[in-house]
Amino acid sequence: MANNLLSSSATNKFSFSHFLRSPCEDTTQWTEPLESVLSCKKGFAAFQNFLRLEFSEENIEFWLACENFRKSKSSGKLEKKAWMIYEEFIKNDAAKEVNLDHETKEITRKNLQQVTHTCFDLAQKKIYNLMESDSYSRFLKSALFQELLAKHCGGNDTSGRGSCQKSQT
Repeated sequence: MANNLLSSSATNKFSFSHFLRSPCEDTTQWTEPLESVLSCKKGFAAFQNFLRLEFSEENIEFWLACENFRKSKSSGKLEKKAWMIYEEFIKNDAAKEVNLDHETKEITRKNLQQVTHTCFDLAQKKIYNLMESDSYSRFLKSALFQELLAKHCGGNDTSGRGSCQKSQT
């Protein structure tokens, strides 16, 4: 899709230069709330890769599109961006349809009648909660996360929860 709202280069450009607050390379912090992973470059990339492997990358793409939309400075393009997000992620049979209940979809569609920076807040919150309660717990148990943790901890993670414990000799 040529006019895809979130091509991989656009996703990386936005996620790493506009959203991320810190370089936070400490993988041990990632066992805390999902927000700790999403707010650091390495964590975001690892979680996005995990979602890609699980065929549920649309969730992080939608969440990221909403973050980008909320921070948009060009109010003239706001309505166009809103409809692009709706068409790509929320509309029934959308190319990257996210898992939202009918009521949330309807509320979001109605919000688009008068577009504001917050028109996707409810839908975004539901997808965030879905990622947090479902995908994130699997991510923390995944081989991908365990490998990153082992690299960070020098192979000394014995807890399985992300804390580096030095082995005693």
